[in-house]
Amino acid sequence: MTTTPSPVTAPPTQRRLEDLSEEERNDAFDRLQARLPQVWRATRTNDPRESVVVVPSMSLDRMVPGSGALNRAMEERFLFMLLLLRQPRLKLIYVTSMPVDPAVIEYYLSLLPGIIPSHARARLSLVSVGDSSATPLTEKLLARPRLVHQIRELVPDRAFSHLVPYNTTTLERDLSLLVGIPMFGPDPRLFPIGTKTGSRQVFGAAGISHPLGFNDLRTMDEIVAALARLRADRPRATAAMVKLNEGVAGAGNAEVQLVGLPPVGDAAERNALRDRVHDMTLEGTGVDVPMFLDAMRRKAGIVEERITGEELRSPSVQLRITPMGEVELYSTHDQILGGPTGQSYLGCRFPADPAYAGVISADAWKVGEVLAERGVVGRFAIDFVVSRSDGQWTSDAIEINLRRGGTTHPFLTLQFLTDGRYDAESSRFLTPTGDERHLVATDHFSDPSLMGLRIADLFDLVAVSGMHFDHARERGVVLHMMSGITELGALGMTAVGATADEASERFADAEVRLRAEAREALEPQPLG
Repeated sequence: MTTTPSPVTAPPTQRRLEDLSEEERNDAFDRLQARLPQVWRATRTNDPRESVVVVPSMSLDRMVPGSGALNRAMEERFLFMLLLLRQPRLKLIYVTSMPVDPAVIEYYLSLLPGIIPSHARARLSLVSVGDSSATPLTEKLLARPRLVHQIRELVPDRAFSHLVPYNTTTLERDLSLLVGIPMFGPDPRLFPIGTKTGSRQVFGAAGISHPLGFNDLRTMDEIVAALARLRADRPRATAAMVKLNEGVAGAGNAEVQLVGLPPVGDAAERNALRDRVHDMTLEGTGVDVPMFLDAMRRKAGIVEERITGEELRSPSVQLRITPMGEVELYSTHDQILGGPTGQSYLGCRFPADPAYAGVISADAWKVGEVLAERGVVGRFAIDFVVSRSDGQWTSDAIEINLRRGGTTHPFLTLQFLTDGRYDAESSRFLTPTGDERHLVATDHFSDPSLMGLRIADLFDLVAVSGMHFDHARERGVVLHMMSGITELGALGMTAVGATADEASERFADAEVRLRAEAREALEPQPLG
């Protein structure tokens, strides 16, 4: 009897990322993110399966592209995350565009309190793409599937791991899907909340004070009409801000002067306002007014009143929303600003002045509750302007930074080093022994002479001068962004002291010592 062989059934073909539509990718991401609360509850439990994948990609839409050297320094700004290795069983996978100098890694591991550096190094996996271009890191990874697979294989157990990005876009969503771990950060579909227009809408929903303004503007006619309405509502306004929805660190802001214009409603007012827009002062470097207006047409933006007063300050509040929807207030900072209109972020002081820290914290908490209701997860910051008139401080919320920012790494560095916490009620940071700590930090200490130094020279200076962070006294200076010193003549640092004055003094002393060392390095040497 002859039998007919059964047909061989081919194994089902697994679908690839490129086979999925946007809707299917979002559905898959939702399923992955549903695991995040379980992963979160397992953190800090000393489970050997726990791991964190850090991808510090600057996936930002910039009018003027950054340089590869700047991107590299910004990626290394996140190396404070290595301090998580103080958890004795945690494994950390840290991804960068280019390899990090081993001396820099050793420097960070030396900061770990109570941990043997070699033990921490064995639990650290460093992955680099080998691509020094200015392309965002996540984009580089997605173009290299084998490398992404290698990162996936480094994760000991994907049920106990999560991805930590700098900011979240569809690129980070796709990377999360490929590695197979949830992401601790806002869903990219919530991106509009973090725009200038979205921020103002959230402030309205939270019922907190924010500048008079007008949203979702694109054309010159809309900008001029908004300025005219602002003048009608605020006859004494001396200036207004025009802001791109997606501006970063003040680079998408411009100031329009309103003094000396025709009267409100005058037939000549609109043309005069149009001229003022063409002459507005741009905060971003390498940008001109036509470029700015073109970006406004593509991305939209806002016009709002510029807050004035006898004294102005620009504090911020840092919060976190956990995967369980809990709002946590982490810190307050006084931002150090500069630039043509005084809106470029240069650094910060922590904590913010107690005179208004409680006020902005209360407003920030209201915003956090609105964002939690809308499903936001992760760290974010809210910027304010506080003004003093007749001895009284009043606050206005300015924008939501729905990502990690310039105040994140200084605060977390201090927290990881001291195991302390910010007490919102007293507006103080306290160590476990009840000692107060303050910091002054910058990402922008720059001087052309610094290009004469190498990273090894930095560490020589730190060792000889006594600048290094002292664990016994919980004071000192921590450096970051060190790879930028030879190409950019710049680096970052965080100075910690027991008082605000001591932190400022340590910061100033470090600046003086670094400049002196740089000048000495550039002294001509005699012929050999």
